[in-house]
Amino acid sequence: MKKIYKLHRSLSIIIAFPVLLWASSGFMHPLMTNIRPVVATQGWPLLPVDTSRLRVSLPEALRRHRLDSFLSARLIHIDTNWFYQVQVRAGEPVYLSCTNGNVLTAGDWLYAQYLARYFLEGDVSRSGVRTAAAVDASAPDCCGDATECVLNPGRGAKVANVSSVKAYDKEYKSINRLLPVYRVSFARADGIRIYVETTEDRFSFAMDNRRAVFDEIFRLLHTWGWLDIMGRWKDVVAFLVAALAFCTVLLGLYLFFRLRAPRAGVRRLHRYTAVVAALFTLFWSFSGAWQALSKATGPEEKVVGVEQRFGADEGAVDLFRLGLAVGGRLGDLRLVKMEGKDFWRVSVPPSRVGGVKDLMKDGKSLGPKVIYVSASDYSVLADGDRRYAEALAGVLSGKSSPLAVKKVVAFDDEYNFTDKRLPVWRVDYSGAGHPRWYVETCSGQLAARMDDGAYAEGWSFSVFHKHHFMDWGGKTVRDASTMFWAVIQVLMVGIGLILYFRFRK
Repeated sequence: MKKIYKLHRSLSIIIAFPVLLWASSGFMHPLMTNIRPVVATQGWPLLPVDTSRLRVSLPEALRRHRLDSFLSARLIHIDTNWFYQVQVRAGEPVYLSCTNGNVLTAGDWLYAQYLARYFLEGDVSRSGVRTAAAVDASAPDCCGDATECVLNPGRGAKVANVSSVKAYDKEYKSINRLLPVYRVSFARADGIRIYVETTEDRFSFAMDNRRAVFDEIFRLLHTWGWLDIMGRWKDVVAFLVAALAFCTVLLGLYLFFRLRAPRAGVRRLHRYTAVVAALFTLFWSFSGAWQALSKATGPEEKVVGVEQRFGADEGAVDLFRLGLAVGGRLGDLRLVKMEGKDFWRVSVPPSRVGGVKDLMKDGKSLGPKVIYVSASDYSVLADGDRRYAEALAGVLSGKSSPLAVKKVVAFDDEYNFTDKRLPVWRVDYSGAGHPRWYVETCSGQLAARMDDGAYAEGWSFSVFHKHHFMDWGGKTVRDASTMFWAVIQVLMVGIGLILYFRFRK
């Protein structure tokens, strides 16, 4: 028994400092989630295409610039000016005017600012200054007009800096999932910066100076960013320490039930504080160790998608016939390949402008109605989005004949808010661990890959580490639970250290 007691005491000293770091920063986490920078919206409205501005076809615009093929092409607008956003190769898109076919200089850089300002401040159109009707539709300098709109909006904060982010860093971490993105900083007292994905008109992340301080403290104390130089060995270290904490608690519980309790004093206080905290300590140390081990041994997180190349002439489209096929106005449209054929993927704009204001808070998004129209005869493909999702998953997984294909419009225990994208399709296959592939049809990218083992680890971390077992009481109750048990951890370790140094003395 004496040897077990000494082992428990020695292990406690080894893990004391790491546990203090984890517990004190864990106390901060609920505070961080409540001091997010305030933005006007996280959703980009799907507007009907102004076909009067589409005077130059996509193939003609491509040929003017000696481009004979492309990976993707879609229509975007900056104020009342419409452009083809064309990816000739993976990387920065080219913006070709739909009015005269000219290249919009630094188009992606400008469009990132246009998106970021909308997400931060709301409607950024100059309708109060110039309406679409007031702008001469035959004006040749639509590129200059769009540039002027972005660089001199007439109201709101000025843009301080714009930079392309192609890899995760200390501020824009892998949990944000989306790459590449732009970081748009505004000249405001709070130093706010908005991260946007231009190829999907998507809000990714917002950071200001106050949140950055909390975020940096959390990075250093909780995720041990100071060990990033070690690469995956950092996760190995975290696993070992969390596993030691788990074993230390088990030894402590064994001693609690085998040794007679002292009558009074700090030792008695530590004894009962520790046994109260024991269950929670077992929860967080077990789930934390499991996640660290998964990170150390699992695949590297990166953006994975399906590339499809089209010839310039394949971009020809009869907008009138396409409109008749979808039975209304045209919204976002892009060309995709499926089953050896070309289809126009058309997102139909809703009758009323709206959308998800805060995806992380709402936790669900139905997305627009999507219709697939054959590029050859303009016939509608029945159940097109589901079939395209199945085709994408087949390419990404190398598998065929899925067991089930299901649309996911809300976050749940398996596909949660850390996966970022909605709506997506879940495609289930047979095999070891029942593999599931979540694909996003608008981008052609893999949103998540899951199997029974990964689900168990994610569920463990969500429930045991992040206190989602308290979801019945809502976010406030869950945050209060997290903070309470973090304080108990600090007390337990603090009292234990007092006892140790008294013993040493």
